[in-house]
Amino acid sequence: MSQLTLLATTDVHGNALNWDYYRDRPWQPPDGEELGLAQAATIIQRIRAERGPERVLLVDNGDTLQGTPLATFYARQEPITDTGVRHPLAAAFNAMGYDACNIGNHEFNYGLNLLQVFEEQLEMPLLGANILDPHSRKPLFQPFTLVRRVIDGRELIVGIVGLTTPGSTVWDRAHLEGQADIIDMVASAAYWVPQVRELGADVVVVLSHAGLGQTTYATTVEAPSENPAREIAQQVPGIDVMVIGHTHRDAPEQWITCESTGQSVLLTQPRALAAGLTETTIDVEPNGEGWSVSVQGAIPLPVAGQEPLTQVVDAVTQAHEKTRSYVNQQVAVSERELSTAESCWRATGAIEFIQQVQAATVAEALADGEYAGLPVVSLTAPTSRTAAIPEGTVSIRDLAGIYVFDNTLAAVLLTGAQLRAHLEHAARYYADLPPGVAFDPATMTGAERDGLTVWDYQYDIAWGVSYEIDLTRPVGHRIRNLSHPDGSPVRDDERFAVALNHYRRSGAGDYPDVSTAPVLYNDMVEIRQLLIDWALERGVAVPGTENWRIVTK
Repeated sequence: MSQLTLLATTDVHGNALNWDYYRDRPWQPPDGEELGLAQAATIIQRIRAERGPERVLLVDNGDTLQGTPLATFYARQEPITDTGVRHPLAAAFNAMGYDACNIGNHEFNYGLNLLQVFEEQLEMPLLGANILDPHSRKPLFQPFTLVRRVIDGRELIVGIVGLTTPGSTVWDRAHLEGQADIIDMVASAAYWVPQVRELGADVVVVLSHAGLGQTTYATTVEAPSENPAREIAQQVPGIDVMVIGHTHRDAPEQWITCESTGQSVLLTQPRALAAGLTETTIDVEPNGEGWSVSVQGAIPLPVAGQEPLTQVVDAVTQAHEKTRSYVNQQVAVSERELSTAESCWRATGAIEFIQQVQAATVAEALADGEYAGLPVVSLTAPTSRTAAIPEGTVSIRDLAGIYVFDNTLAAVLLTGAQLRAHLEHAARYYADLPPGVAFDPATMTGAERDGLTVWDYQYDIAWGVSYEIDLTRPVGHRIRNLSHPDGSPVRDDERFAVALNHYRRSGAGDYPDVSTAPVLYNDMVEIRQLLIDWALERGVAVPGTENWRIVTK
């Protein structure tokens, strides 16, 4: 009996090194967790040395190109599409010797052109079986790869199929509409897995940039299921292992039974942000002209405590230092600290700064048109609990820290009733408050609803109106005293220009109305860049208004 080892990463999100670009220091999380491909590479190198490179496969499951200023710099400030410079994440992947990489939803954040240049820079296949040309209906990316290994003097063929969540056609519609269709993952797996088997694959691995769970975009959106990993395993025979991701869960070993064969399929989900990888053990034994295959299980391999591998550090050092120089540029001076620490449960100056920039941008854009007289409401989520605009000099990294996503700004037309419904949906974020129990922000934010956590980035805070969230009331009936800044109540039939990011406009978070509302503004300008430009021109002062509050008794 021989063994094959499958090593996997997923949802790396630009973390080539264990570096916090928002604080310009190594990551220092409270639980001691460390991040980075460079440290993961040390584990990979050790396992290859112990077992032999022929017995080890290395795959990545997508969401690589977005998540840190390092990734953003080579997509926005000095895009690889203009410079031809190798993207630091491509350099890291090449240095690590991946056998295959999958496409995640965040790979589309900067458009197909940049993704295709990234693909050209990789020395391994970039897979995307269910991403189709809308005209020819053929895959735009390589659907699968066959990796050949020689074990005990005999060839073993591993077929790897890559699939990505169709949610990208919702979240990145502006980049993909008319250029790419992302079709149902289950149907695609059912088409490609048998083909890979017919081509001689002894072992079949499916890279699924989707997890187990519900769809988070609005029910009014016409798109296939966001997280059908379970259904793929249940309905598609012939799969030995699935590497899953997208949901950022740490779940190294789960087993799902294929309904038609009765065989168990291993689903392994590595820790996100390059904080770890998973190791799957597969027993293989010659059987006539083929192989008998038995998947034994998977274990997590955290990167904490590992020395970074020199080859990976060297591959990204120049890009790392250039990114540090950029984000440390000074752009403004602040008279007081604006922290995000309490933004999830009370009004803060950090969120107010984002809101006033969004609202002013939309108001200025609508000033000379049909909707000039509409009141403007801004919506944003608390995207960090640890960032702050400091008192004194303010740098680009400080502003990037309070808004960590590469979202663009849009605005839609909502009625007062729709705005209230939106805020009621947002208030699901807070746990139910039993009588006589004090509100605890540590345990009563990010509640679980219908089996899924409502994460911070799925919770919208409004600015431009005043309101209360009464946690003594049931979900759906928590918003009280919704009013204009002058105190007059918001009427159901009033109309508002509502500023929000493109991710939320797509319906992400299953918010009602916004995905189908008339669009008033959509210039595709990044919100983070708007914050930087505003700070350069006008500073970072905010009025300090507390326009919303939680009611607990």
